[in-house]
Amino acid sequence: TIALLPLTSEVHGFGSERGSISVPLHRYRRKPPKVEKEVHPPGSFEALAATYSYYARSQNLYVSEYYGYISIGTPEQVLRVVLDTGSGNIIVPSVNCAAAACTSHRRFDANASSTSLPIASADADVASLSGAGGRRHRDSVTVTFGTGEVTGVFEQDRVCLSDLCTRLNFITATNESDDPFADAPFDGILGLALPQLAEAQKFTFVDSLITAGLLRRGLFSVFLERDSGGDEIEGGLGRPRGEVLFGDVREDLFDAPLSWLPVSHPGYWQVAMRDLAFGKTPLGLCRSGCQAAFDTGTALLAGPSRLIRQLVMQLGVAVDCSNFDSLPDLGFLLGDTALQLSPSDYVDRSPEGCALGLMALDIPPPRGPLFILGDPLLRKYYTVYDRERLRVGFAPARLNASAPPVASSAVGSLPSRSLAAEAEPQPAQDSCTARRKETEAEQKK
Repeated sequence: TIALLPLTSEVHGFGSERGSISVPLHRYRRKPPKVEKEVHPPGSFEALAATYSYYARSQNLYVSEYYGYISIGTPEQVLRVVLDTGSGNIIVPSVNCAAAACTSHRRFDANASSTSLPIASADADVASLSGAGGRRHRDSVTVTFGTGEVTGVFEQDRVCLSDLCTRLNFITATNESDDPFADAPFDGILGLALPQLAEAQKFTFVDSLITAGLLRRGLFSVFLERDSGGDEIEGGLGRPRGEVLFGDVREDLFDAPLSWLPVSHPGYWQVAMRDLAFGKTPLGLCRSGCQAAFDTGTALLAGPSRLIRQLVMQLGVAVDCSNFDSLPDLGFLLGDTALQLSPSDYVDRSPEGCALGLMALDIPPPRGPLFILGDPLLRKYYTVYDRERLRVGFAPARLNASAPPVASSAVGSLPSRSLAAEAEPQPAQDSCTARRKETEAEQKK
Protein backbone atom coordinates (compact mmCIF):
# COMPACT_ATOMS: atom_id res chain seq x y z
CA THR A 1 0.00 0.00 0.00
CA ILE A 2 1.29 3.44 -0.90
CA ALA A 3 1.78 5.77 2.05
CA LEU A 4 -0.52 8.77 2.15
CA LEU A 5 1.80 11.74 2.37
CA PRO A 6 0.80 14.71 4.55
CA LEU A 7 -0.22 17.82 2.61
CA THR A 8 0.48 21.43 3.43
CA SER A 9 -2.86 22.58 2.00
CA GLU A 10 -5.63 23.46 4.43
CA VAL A 11 -8.88 21.50 4.35
CA HIS A 12 -12.12 22.84 5.77
CA GLY A 13 -15.59 21.49 6.03
CA PHE A 14 -16.06 18.88 8.73
CA GLY A 15 -14.23 20.37 11.69
CA SER A 16 -13.04 17.47 13.86
CA GLU A 17 -15.80 15.11 12.68
CA ARG A 18 -15.50 12.51 9.98
CA GLY A 19 -18.28 12.04 7.50
CA SER A 20 -19.17 11.44 3.88
CA ILE A 21 -20.43 13.65 1.12
CA SER A 22 -22.20 12.94 -2.14
CA VAL A 23 -21.79 14.60 -5.51
CA PRO A 24 -24.92 14.10 -7.65
CA LEU A 25 -24.13 13.27 -11.27
CA HIS A 26 -26.19 14.54 -14.19
CA ARG A 27 -26.14 12.87 -17.57
CA TYR A 28 -25.76 14.30 -21.05
CA ARG A 29 -26.38 12.01 -23.98
CA ARG A 30 -25.81 12.80 -27.64
CA LYS A 31 -27.88 11.09 -30.33
CA PRO A 32 -26.16 8.22 -32.20
CA PRO A 33 -25.47 8.51 -35.95
CA LYS A 34 -28.11 7.47 -38.46
CA VAL A 35 -27.96 3.95 -39.84
CA GLU A 36 -27.35 3.52 -43.57
CA LYS A 37 -30.40 2.38 -45.50
CA GLU A 38 -28.69 -0.43 -47.40
CA VAL A 39 -29.02 -3.78 -45.59
CA HIS A 40 -26.63 -6.68 -46.26
CA PRO A 41 -27.13 -10.40 -45.56
CA PRO A 42 -26.11 -11.21 -41.95
CA GLY A 43 -22.57 -12.60 -41.77
CA SER A 44 -21.59 -11.42 -45.23
CA PHE A 45 -18.39 -9.48 -45.82
CA GLU A 46 -20.46 -6.41 -46.70
CA ALA A 47 -22.42 -6.67 -43.44
CA LEU A 48 -19.23 -6.98 -41.38
CA ALA A 49 -17.69 -4.03 -43.23
CA ALA A 50 -20.80 -1.95 -42.59
CA THR A 51 -20.73 -2.94 -38.92
CA TYR A 52 -17.15 -1.75 -38.52
CA SER A 53 -17.81 1.44 -40.48
CA TYR A 54 -20.81 2.31 -38.29
CA TYR A 55 -18.85 1.35 -35.18
CA ALA A 56 -16.01 3.70 -36.18
CA ARG A 57 -18.39 6.60 -36.88
CA SER A 58 -20.20 6.07 -33.59
CA GLN A 59 -16.97 6.71 -31.66
CA ASN A 60 -16.97 10.33 -32.88
CA LEU A 61 -20.70 11.05 -32.90
CA TYR A 62 -22.04 9.25 -29.86
CA VAL A 63 -20.99 10.12 -26.34
CA SER A 64 -22.66 10.01 -22.95
CA GLU A 65 -21.08 11.84 -20.06
CA TYR A 66 -21.82 12.19 -16.38
CA TYR A 67 -20.86 15.41 -14.62
CA GLY A 68 -21.17 17.14 -11.27
CA TYR A 69 -20.52 20.62 -9.93
CA ILE A 70 -17.55 22.08 -8.07
CA SER A 71 -16.74 25.64 -7.07
CA ILE A 72 -13.31 27.25 -7.04
CA GLY A 73 -12.07 30.49 -5.53
CA THR A 74 -13.41 33.37 -3.43
CA PRO A 75 -16.05 34.30 -4.36
CA GLU A 76 -16.93 30.88 -5.67
CA GLN A 77 -16.92 30.20 -9.41
CA VAL A 78 -19.11 27.20 -10.22
CA LEU A 79 -17.99 24.78 -12.93
CA ARG A 80 -19.27 21.52 -14.36
CA VAL A 81 -16.70 18.71 -14.11
CA VAL A 82 -16.47 15.07 -15.05
CA LEU A 83 -15.41 13.15 -11.92
CA ASP A 84 -12.79 11.03 -13.59
CA THR A 85 -11.12 7.96 -12.05
CA GLY A 86 -8.87 7.89 -15.12
CA SER A 87 -7.28 11.31 -14.47
CA GLY A 88 -5.09 12.50 -11.62
CA ASN A 89 -5.50 16.30 -11.69
CA ILE A 90 -8.14 18.96 -11.49
CA ILE A 91 -8.14 20.76 -14.85
CA VAL A 92 -10.37 23.75 -15.63
CA PRO A 93 -10.31 26.18 -18.57
CA SER A 94 -8.78 29.58 -17.88
CA VAL A 95 -10.17 32.92 -19.02
CA ASN A 96 -6.78 33.27 -20.74
CA CYS A 97 -7.63 30.35 -23.06
CA ALA A 98 -8.94 31.50 -26.45
CA ALA A 99 -9.41 28.02 -27.97
CA ALA A 100 -12.95 27.14 -29.01
CA ALA A 101 -12.95 24.26 -26.55
CA CYS A 102 -12.47 26.82 -23.75
CA THR A 103 -14.66 29.69 -24.95
CA SER A 104 -17.64 27.36 -25.40
CA HIS A 105 -17.56 26.62 -21.65
CA ARG A 106 -17.43 28.43 -18.34
CA ARG A 107 -13.84 29.46 -17.56
CA PHE A 108 -12.02 30.08 -14.30
CA ASP A 109 -10.76 33.61 -13.66
CA ALA A 110 -7.87 33.47 -11.19
CA ASN A 111 -7.69 37.28 -11.00
CA ALA A 112 -11.27 37.39 -9.75
CA SER A 113 -10.45 35.14 -6.77
CA SER A 114 -8.92 36.68 -3.65
CA THR A 115 -7.63 33.26 -2.54
CA SER A 116 -5.90 32.26 -5.79
CA LEU A 117 -2.11 31.89 -5.99
CA PRO A 118 -0.03 31.21 -9.13
CA ILE A 119 2.25 28.18 -8.83
CA ALA A 120 5.65 28.16 -10.57
CA SER A 121 5.89 24.40 -11.12
CA ALA A 122 4.35 21.12 -10.00
CA ASP A 123 6.80 20.85 -7.10
CA ALA A 124 6.84 24.53 -6.07
CA ASP A 125 4.56 26.35 -3.66
CA VAL A 126 4.21 29.83 -5.21
CA ALA A 127 5.52 31.40 -8.42
CA SER A 128 8.69 33.38 -7.82
CA LEU A 129 9.19 36.97 -8.95
CA SER A 130 11.94 36.98 -11.56
CA GLY A 131 12.83 38.38 -14.94
CA ALA A 132 12.23 41.80 -16.44
CA GLY A 133 9.66 43.85 -14.64
CA GLY A 134 9.39 41.32 -11.86
CA ARG A 135 7.21 39.00 -13.94
CA ARG A 136 6.40 35.66 -12.41
CA HIS A 137 8.07 32.63 -13.95
CA ARG A 138 5.65 29.73 -14.40
CA ASP A 139 6.15 26.36 -16.04
CA SER A 140 3.55 25.15 -18.50
CA VAL A 141 2.35 21.57 -18.68
CA THR A 142 0.69 19.48 -21.38
CA VAL A 143 -1.57 16.62 -20.31
CA THR A 144 -2.35 14.04 -22.99
CA PHE A 145 -5.59 12.08 -22.95
CA GLY A 146 -6.65 9.13 -25.08
CA THR A 147 -8.44 11.44 -27.52
CA GLY A 148 -6.95 14.90 -26.98
CA GLU A 149 -4.70 17.14 -24.90
CA VAL A 150 -4.68 20.17 -22.62
CA THR A 151 -1.90 22.72 -22.03
CA GLY A 152 -1.94 24.96 -18.98
CA VAL A 153 -0.27 26.46 -15.93
CA PHE A 154 -0.47 25.67 -12.23
CA GLU A 155 -2.71 27.46 -9.75
CA GLN A 156 -3.67 27.03 -6.09
CA ASP A 157 -7.05 27.94 -4.62
CA ARG A 158 -10.02 26.77 -2.57
CA VAL A 159 -11.84 23.87 -4.26
CA CYS A 160 -15.29 22.98 -2.90
CA LEU A 161 -17.68 20.08 -3.33
CA SER A 162 -20.92 21.25 -1.75
CA ASP A 163 -19.93 22.02 1.89
CA LEU A 164 -16.50 20.40 1.70
CA CYS A 165 -13.53 22.60 0.77
CA THR A 166 -9.81 21.98 0.39
CA ARG A 167 -6.96 24.22 -0.67
CA LEU A 168 -5.39 22.43 -3.59
CA ASN A 169 -3.06 22.78 -6.58
CA PHE A 170 -4.64 22.35 -10.01
CA ILE A 171 -4.16 23.14 -13.71
CA THR A 172 -5.80 26.07 -15.48
CA ALA A 173 -5.91 25.33 -19.20
CA THR A 174 -4.52 27.92 -21.62
CA ASN A 175 -5.22 25.69 -24.63
CA GLU A 176 -7.47 22.66 -25.23
CA SER A 177 -7.86 20.45 -28.28
CA ASP A 178 -11.26 20.51 -29.97
CA ASP A 179 -11.54 16.73 -29.65
CA PRO A 180 -13.02 15.81 -27.22
CA PHE A 181 -13.43 19.06 -25.24
CA ALA A 182 -15.20 21.46 -27.62
CA ASP A 183 -18.53 19.60 -27.53
CA ALA A 184 -18.17 18.14 -24.03
CA PRO A 185 -21.03 18.90 -21.63
CA PHE A 186 -18.54 19.59 -18.84
CA ASP A 187 -16.17 22.52 -18.35
CA GLY A 188 -13.30 20.67 -16.66
CA ILE A 189 -12.05 17.53 -14.96
CA LEU A 190 -11.90 16.49 -11.31
CA GLY A 191 -9.31 13.72 -11.28
CA LEU A 192 -9.92 10.81 -8.88
CA ALA A 193 -7.06 8.55 -9.99
CA LEU A 194 -4.17 7.56 -7.74
CA PRO A 195 -1.29 10.03 -7.15
CA GLN A 196 0.93 8.43 -9.82
CA LEU A 197 -1.28 10.10 -12.46
CA ALA A 198 -1.18 13.52 -10.78
CA GLU A 199 1.45 16.19 -11.35
CA ALA A 200 2.46 15.92 -7.68
CA GLN A 201 1.01 14.85 -4.33
CA LYS A 202 -0.46 18.32 -3.67
CA PHE A 203 -2.71 17.90 -6.72
CA THR A 204 -4.59 14.81 -5.47
CA PHE A 205 -8.08 15.66 -4.26
CA VAL A 206 -8.96 12.32 -2.63
CA ASP A 207 -5.70 12.10 -0.72
CA SER A 208 -6.16 15.61 0.64
CA LEU A 209 -9.48 14.59 2.19
CA ILE A 210 -8.12 11.35 3.64
CA THR A 211 -4.92 12.78 5.12
CA ALA A 212 -6.94 15.52 6.80
CA GLY A 213 -9.12 12.87 8.43
CA LEU A 214 -12.30 14.28 6.93
CA LEU A 215 -13.79 11.06 5.58
CA ARG A 216 -15.46 8.33 7.60
CA ARG A 217 -13.68 5.77 5.42
CA GLY A 218 -10.71 6.25 3.12
CA LEU A 219 -12.60 5.41 -0.05
CA PHE A 220 -15.24 6.62 -2.48
CA SER A 221 -17.95 4.81 -4.42
CA VAL A 222 -19.67 5.32 -7.77
CA PHE A 223 -23.22 4.59 -8.88
CA LEU A 224 -24.63 5.22 -12.36
CA GLU A 225 -28.27 4.56 -13.17
CA ARG A 226 -29.07 2.13 -15.94
CA ASP A 227 -30.27 3.53 -19.25
CA SER A 228 -33.75 5.05 -19.30
CA GLY A 229 -35.77 7.31 -21.52
CA GLY A 230 -35.30 10.25 -19.16
CA ASP A 231 -31.64 10.93 -19.87
CA GLU A 232 -30.63 14.35 -21.08
CA ILE A 233 -30.59 14.55 -24.88
CA GLU A 234 -28.60 17.32 -26.53
CA GLY A 235 -28.25 19.40 -23.41
CA GLY A 236 -31.36 19.50 -21.21
CA LEU A 237 -31.15 19.56 -17.42
CA GLY A 238 -32.78 16.76 -15.43
CA ARG A 239 -32.64 15.01 -12.09
CA PRO A 240 -29.38 13.29 -11.02
CA ARG A 241 -28.59 10.04 -12.84
CA GLY A 242 -25.72 8.94 -10.65
CA GLU A 243 -23.58 9.70 -7.62
CA VAL A 244 -20.00 9.78 -6.41
CA LEU A 245 -20.02 9.25 -2.64
CA PHE A 246 -16.83 10.22 -0.79
CA GLY A 247 -16.17 8.42 2.49
CA ASP A 248 -18.80 5.70 2.41
CA VAL A 249 -20.74 3.04 0.49
CA ARG A 250 -24.51 2.88 -0.11
CA GLU A 251 -25.36 -0.78 0.45
CA ASP A 252 -28.94 -0.25 -0.70
CA LEU A 253 -27.70 0.34 -4.25
CA PHE A 254 -26.23 -3.12 -4.90
CA ASP A 255 -27.53 -6.68 -4.59
CA ALA A 256 -24.59 -8.90 -3.56
CA PRO A 257 -21.49 -8.68 -1.36
CA LEU A 258 -18.68 -6.64 -2.85
CA SER A 259 -15.88 -8.55 -4.60
CA TRP A 260 -12.43 -7.02 -4.17
CA LEU A 261 -9.31 -7.04 -6.31
CA PRO A 262 -5.97 -5.37 -5.53
CA VAL A 263 -4.75 -2.53 -7.71
CA SER A 264 -2.09 -4.15 -9.88
CA HIS A 265 -0.23 -1.03 -11.07
CA PRO A 266 -1.00 2.14 -9.08
CA GLY A 267 -1.94 5.14 -11.17
CA TYR A 268 -5.17 4.07 -12.79
CA TRP A 269 -7.61 2.04 -10.70
CA GLN A 270 -6.22 -0.94 -12.55
CA VAL A 271 -6.63 -4.68 -11.89
CA ALA A 272 -5.51 -7.91 -13.54
CA MET A 273 -7.95 -9.43 -16.03
CA ARG A 274 -7.88 -13.13 -16.93
CA ASP A 275 -9.75 -12.94 -20.23
CA LEU A 276 -12.87 -11.85 -22.07
CA ALA A 277 -15.73 -14.23 -22.74
CA PHE A 278 -18.84 -14.68 -24.84
CA GLY A 279 -21.28 -16.04 -22.29
CA LYS A 280 -19.30 -18.62 -20.31
CA THR A 281 -16.81 -19.30 -23.11
CA PRO A 282 -13.41 -17.57 -22.71
CA LEU A 283 -12.09 -16.04 -25.92
CA GLY A 284 -8.40 -16.65 -25.26
CA LEU A 285 -7.47 -13.03 -25.90
CA CYS A 286 -5.36 -12.68 -22.76
CA ARG A 287 -2.89 -15.54 -23.03
CA SER A 288 -0.10 -13.20 -21.92
CA GLY A 289 -2.28 -11.54 -19.29
CA CYS A 290 -4.49 -8.46 -19.59
CA GLN A 291 -5.06 -5.40 -17.45
CA ALA A 292 -8.30 -3.45 -17.00
CA ALA A 293 -8.98 -0.03 -15.46
CA PHE A 294 -12.28 1.23 -14.04
CA ASP A 295 -12.76 4.63 -15.64
CA THR A 296 -15.66 6.98 -14.90
CA GLY A 297 -14.38 9.43 -17.52
CA THR A 298 -14.81 7.12 -20.53
CA ALA A 299 -18.24 6.87 -22.13
CA LEU A 300 -17.58 3.50 -23.78
CA LEU A 301 -15.68 0.27 -23.24
CA ALA A 302 -12.20 0.52 -24.73
CA GLY A 303 -9.15 -1.62 -25.32
CA PRO A 304 -6.09 -2.25 -27.49
CA SER A 305 -7.01 -1.69 -31.14
CA ARG A 306 -5.90 -5.16 -32.23
CA LEU A 307 -8.16 -6.90 -29.71
CA ILE A 308 -11.08 -4.50 -30.11
CA ARG A 309 -11.10 -5.08 -33.88
CA GLN A 310 -11.33 -8.83 -33.20
CA LEU A 311 -14.24 -8.29 -30.80
CA VAL A 312 -16.09 -6.00 -33.22
CA MET A 313 -15.82 -8.49 -36.06
CA GLN A 314 -16.63 -11.54 -33.92
CA LEU A 315 -19.70 -9.88 -32.45
CA GLY A 316 -20.83 -8.70 -35.88
CA VAL A 317 -23.52 -6.38 -34.54
CA ALA A 318 -25.83 -5.51 -37.44
CA VAL A 319 -26.26 -1.77 -37.77
CA ASP A 320 -30.00 -2.30 -38.39
CA CYS A 321 -30.22 -4.39 -35.15
CA SER A 322 -31.46 -7.43 -37.11
CA ASN A 323 -29.29 -9.85 -35.08
CA PHE A 324 -29.63 -8.10 -31.72
CA ASP A 325 -31.60 -10.93 -30.08
CA SER A 326 -28.91 -13.50 -30.94
CA LEU A 327 -25.92 -11.54 -29.60
CA PRO A 328 -23.98 -13.16 -26.72
CA ASP A 329 -23.32 -11.76 -23.27
CA LEU A 330 -19.90 -10.11 -23.09
CA GLY A 331 -17.89 -11.05 -19.99
CA PHE A 332 -14.81 -9.55 -18.34
CA LEU A 333 -13.13 -12.19 -16.18
CA LEU A 334 -11.63 -10.49 -13.11
CA GLY A 335 -10.28 -12.77 -10.42
CA ASP A 336 -12.94 -15.36 -9.64
CA THR A 337 -15.71 -13.09 -10.88
CA ALA A 338 -17.17 -12.63 -14.36
CA LEU A 339 -18.58 -9.17 -14.95
CA GLN A 340 -21.26 -9.95 -17.52
CA LEU A 341 -22.84 -7.43 -19.87
CA SER A 342 -25.94 -8.29 -21.88
CA PRO A 343 -26.34 -6.95 -25.44
CA SER A 344 -28.53 -4.15 -24.06
CA ASP A 345 -25.58 -3.12 -21.88
CA TYR A 346 -22.87 -2.98 -24.55
CA VAL A 347 -25.00 -2.05 -27.59
CA ASP A 348 -26.91 1.21 -27.81
CA ARG A 349 -30.16 0.34 -29.56
CA SER A 350 -32.26 3.22 -30.86
CA PRO A 351 -34.58 3.98 -33.78
CA GLU A 352 -31.47 5.11 -35.62
CA GLY A 353 -29.82 1.70 -35.39
CA CYS A 354 -27.45 -0.26 -33.15
CA ALA A 355 -24.14 1.29 -32.04
CA LEU A 356 -21.56 -0.93 -30.38
CA GLY A 357 -20.15 0.59 -27.19
CA LEU A 358 -16.54 -0.42 -27.87
CA MET A 359 -13.66 1.90 -28.72
CA ALA A 360 -10.09 1.21 -29.84
CA LEU A 361 -7.66 2.99 -27.52
CA ASP A 362 -3.95 2.17 -27.41
CA ILE A 363 -2.40 3.26 -24.10
CA PRO A 364 1.37 2.90 -24.38
CA PRO A 365 3.61 1.14 -21.82
CA PRO A 366 4.31 1.30 -18.97
CA ARG A 367 0.65 2.16 -18.12
CA GLY A 368 -0.76 0.14 -21.00
CA PRO A 369 -1.95 -1.74 -22.86
CA LEU A 370 -5.23 -1.57 -20.98
CA PHE A 371 -8.87 -2.40 -21.30
CA ILE A 372 -10.98 0.53 -20.08
CA LEU A 373 -14.17 -0.33 -18.22
CA GLY A 374 -16.28 2.76 -18.76
CA ASP A 375 -19.92 3.78 -18.52
CA PRO A 376 -21.57 0.65 -20.00
CA LEU A 377 -20.06 -1.51 -17.26
CA LEU A 378 -20.40 1.10 -14.52
CA ARG A 379 -24.14 1.32 -15.14
CA LYS A 380 -24.36 -2.43 -14.45
CA TYR A 381 -21.99 -2.62 -11.46
CA TYR A 382 -21.60 -0.53 -8.32
CA THR A 383 -17.90 0.20 -7.79
CA VAL A 384 -15.83 1.18 -4.74
CA TYR A 385 -12.33 2.69 -4.83
CA ASP A 386 -10.45 1.97 -1.60
CA ARG A 387 -7.50 4.35 -1.33
CA GLU A 388 -6.19 3.08 2.01
CA ARG A 389 -6.16 -0.62 1.07
CA LEU A 390 -5.39 0.04 -2.60
CA ARG A 391 -8.16 -2.13 -4.04
CA VAL A 392 -11.31 -1.94 -6.15
CA GLY A 393 -14.64 -3.41 -5.12
CA PHE A 394 -17.60 -4.21 -7.37
CA ALA A 395 -21.06 -5.76 -7.14
CA PRO A 396 -24.13 -5.87 -9.40
CA ALA A 397 -26.06 -2.64 -9.05
CA ARG A 398 -29.62 -3.10 -7.85
CA LEU A 399 -32.06 -3.32 -10.75
CA ASN A 400 -34.18 -0.18 -11.15
CA ALA A 401 -32.21 1.62 -8.40
CA SER A 402 -32.26 5.41 -8.68
CA ALA A 403 -29.63 7.97 -7.80
CA PRO A 404 -30.25 9.66 -4.43
CA PRO A 405 -31.99 13.01 -4.86
CA VAL A 406 -29.95 16.15 -4.32
CA ALA A 407 -31.70 16.87 -1.02
CA SER A 408 -30.43 13.54 0.32
CA SER A 409 -26.90 13.87 -0.99
CA ALA A 410 -25.31 13.97 2.47
CA VAL A 411 -24.88 10.74 4.40
CA GLY A 412 -24.50 10.75 8.16
CA SER A 413 -23.76 13.85 10.18
CA LEU A 414 -22.20 16.53 8.00
CA PRO A 415 -21.30 19.72 9.89
CA SER A 416 -21.68 23.03 8.12
CA ARG A 417 -18.64 24.49 6.42
CA SER A 418 -16.18 25.94 8.92
CA LEU A 419 -13.90 28.60 7.51
CA ALA A 420 -12.88 30.38 10.69
CA ALA A 421 -9.21 29.87 9.85
CA GLU A 422 -9.51 32.09 6.78
CA ALA A 423 -9.19 35.81 7.36
CA GLU A 424 -11.30 37.20 4.53
CA PRO A 425 -15.13 37.44 4.78
CA GLN A 426 -16.81 34.24 3.62
CA PRO A 427 -19.86 33.67 1.43
CA ALA A 428 -23.08 32.39 2.97
CA GLN A 429 -23.36 28.76 4.03
CA ASP A 430 -23.72 26.32 1.12
CA SER A 431 -23.32 29.09 -1.42
CA CYS A 432 -22.02 26.50 -3.90
CA THR A 433 -25.51 25.01 -4.04
CA ALA A 434 -27.05 28.45 -4.59
CA ARG A 435 -24.53 29.34 -7.29
CA ARG A 436 -25.05 25.95 -8.94
CA LYS A 437 -28.79 26.66 -9.14
CA GLU A 438 -28.01 30.05 -10.68
CA THR A 439 -25.80 28.27 -13.22
CA GLU A 440 -28.58 25.82 -14.10
CA ALA A 441 -31.10 28.66 -14.45
CA GLU A 442 -28.80 30.50 -16.85
CA GLN A 443 -28.29 27.35 -18.93
CA LYS A 444 -32.06 26.82 -19.23
CA LYS A 445 -32.55 30.28 -20.74
